[in-house]
Amino acid sequence: MTPSKPRSRHLTCCLLLVLLVGLVIIVILVIPGLIITQAEKTFGEPSTQLTYRQEVYLSASILLHARDLTQAVSSQEGVTDFTIQPGESVPAIATSLEQSGLVPNAGAFRDYLQFAGFDTTLKAGDYQLSPSMTPLEIAQAIQSSISAEVTLTILPGWRLEEVANALYSSGFNISSSVFLEAAHYPPHGYSFSACLPGNYLEGYLFPGSYTLPRETTVDELLSTILDNFEAQVTSTLQDGFAAQGLDLCQAVTLASIVQREAVAEDEMPLIASVFYNRLNAGSELASDPTVQYALGYNQSQATWWTNPLSAQDLRVNSPYNTYAHTGWPPGPISNPGLPALNAVAFPASSDYYYFRAACDGSGRHVFAETYEQHLQNACP
Repeated sequence: MTPSKPRSRHLTCCLLLVLLVGLVIIVILVIPGLIITQAEKTFGEPSTQLTYRQEVYLSASILLHARDLTQAVSSQEGVTDFTIQPGESVPAIATSLEQSGLVPNAGAFRDYLQFAGFDTTLKAGDYQLSPSMTPLEIAQAIQSSISAEVTLTILPGWRLEEVANALYSSGFNISSSVFLEAAHYPPHGYSFSACLPGNYLEGYLFPGSYTLPRETTVDELLSTILDNFEAQVTSTLQDGFAAQGLDLCQAVTLASIVQREAVAEDEMPLIASVFYNRLNAGSELASDPTVQYALGYNQSQATWWTNPLSAQDLRVNSPYNTYAHTGWPPGPISNPGLPALNAVAFPASSDYYYFRAACDGSGRHVFAETYEQHLQNACP
């Protein structure tokens, strides 16, 4: 009769294995589904942009902190002025709300915004909130600002698409696609109107902050920005361009390259002198930013300005590739600020034909008169 014991042990092991597999299935499949279902019942439908893993994680997080999301900080009614700055990140907004005594848990609030998809629809502006509001009510409230005016900030060196992408977070009721379409119809009556066919408004969206009514139309916004360009590019600047043998179109194109090449403003006149020397010698401008412009958006780096450039990138087939083509690119590659325009109008005098980034990580450059010196300036 003793042989039955091994069979009994084998059967017990099989049963334990089946039980273990069942538990694993429950943990992997059933429990996450229950968590998601309960989160939907309590907080509504999750964003369709979430991955399954994100949905499970965020559902578990907001259920764990349900009290911090469904109960107000205080029963005392009152109004607190709260501002969301243009471009402010969701974590920063959540932290600021907690510090203002409007939500009890910044992390839970942030996770709920992502769960609901509200993290992508927040708008910059001024809000009137109350600690008697639940965090869920606050999340709804900050989807549309009550401020009458909003601000668009254009940074020097941005290309047209970067300006368009900043519109929504700035609070204007103008989509990036509508802005880009409008920017592709050159306006008449400006000093630079003759420059625009084929190149559109790239280069002429003058950097700065523009505060206007929220309901400003795309045509009104563009007129304000272009009028500012006209005001900033004075006759003194244009006389400087002419003294260098450039018309306005060429000057803005060169300034757009200088803007992207320089990190330190005080180096801009010297960088401009290098490009003037190359143009006068009939050689290529050989500017990396023109290649970056030609390449367009880099999905893997999530940027319009690919860095570093590969040898293959430098061979991109584009008239904007100033390594492959001598002379001028078809038009500006960015929207330059006043220092870059001044550098083109009033460049330094030098015998330099080359420059490269300094090896100290400062963003500054080292300059060379010959290619041999340029090679010697390479970082070890």
